[in-house]
Amino acid sequence: MTAPTGDTTTARTGERDVMVRAEQVHKSFGALEVLKGIDLEVRSGEVCCLLGPSGSGKSTFLRCINHLEKINAGRIRVDGELIGYRERGGKLHELRESEVAAQRRAIGMVFQRFNLFPHMTALQNVMEAPLRVRGEKKDVVRDRAAALLERVGLGDRLGAYPSQLSGGQQQRVAIARALAMQPKLMLFDEPTSALDPELVGEVLDVMKDLARDGMTMIVVTHEIGFAREVGDSLVFMDGGVVVESGVPREVIANPRHDRTKAFLAKVL
Repeated sequence: MTAPTGDTTTARTGERDVMVRAEQVHKSFGALEVLKGIDLEVRSGEVCCLLGPSGSGKSTFLRCINHLEKINAGRIRVDGELIGYRERGGKLHELRESEVAAQRRAIGMVFQRFNLFPHMTALQNVMEAPLRVRGEKKDVVRDRAAALLERVGLGDRLGAYPSQLSGGQQQRVAIARALAMQPKLMLFDEPTSALDPELVGEVLDVMKDLARDGMTMIVVTHEIGFAREVGDSLVFMDGGVVVESGVPREVIANPRHDRTKAFLAKVL
């Protein structure tokens, strides 16, 4: 993969404050070009909400941030570290899977579906990654997992299996599981889309709590109220490009682009 032109190795003003920087990110699946040159910056402690119609590239872009999808061109950095590649002689060379896995430890991700281990309790699901991936001490991990489940309102369900939990409870376990690795960045891919409407609020409340604590978050969502209330920035994507971005309240109240206006007219 060819590196973009220009000196991008030199530290820029405010570089230390940028948690995620995407530069001209392209991604294709065969002949289908899904991302067509995405530029995006998310600062440390910021909540960035990605809005847009289905098929606009939002989820694909999110998966590219932790190299679940390999980009075809451009760069993505998390906390200053190039994700998925190392640069030599102006070209990018893909890292070994073990190196990519090490990078992913700092990036928590919550999917539409909860993907919990059905044979494990809530507590065991949250403990699994720190034990297996980091080799941490069991007592330390158990205490952290119990505290995280308490934080997401499930302190009384430590021994419950996924089949004994509602969809909203399962998603809260999934959030606690991601937090158990103590990530510097959290990615949410439409975390409420698979939930019954009455369960959405309990998951959004947990996410609001994380935002208040200063967790850097990128959230693909159709929850306009959450974006307006909690988001620091809003990015509207369509057709694999960023159509417009800005302060959520301003973009939602006064969208500049016709595509943004049409989308918001349907969802508000």
